[in-house]
Amino acid sequence: MAIIVRLDVMLALRKMKSKDLASRIGVTEQNLSLLKSGKVRGVRFETLAAICRELDCQPGDLLEFVADDL
Repeated sequence: MAIIVRLDVMLALRKMKSKDLASRIGVTEQNLSLLKSGKVRGVRFETLAAICRELDCQPGDLLEFVADDL
């Protein structure tokens, strides 16, 4: 099972740079980059809510569950 992070897609749709989003939500560009790449083990609901607020989206627009093939 895997969770796919679609933050890069939402940023492109909103024509926003990672740098701008990071500044608006109060995280470092490096931490946002780690989230975009899926290299984090978790994300705070507060951070997720801030991203959704700034990108005018829902958490489901940013995260996708993909089941393992058996």
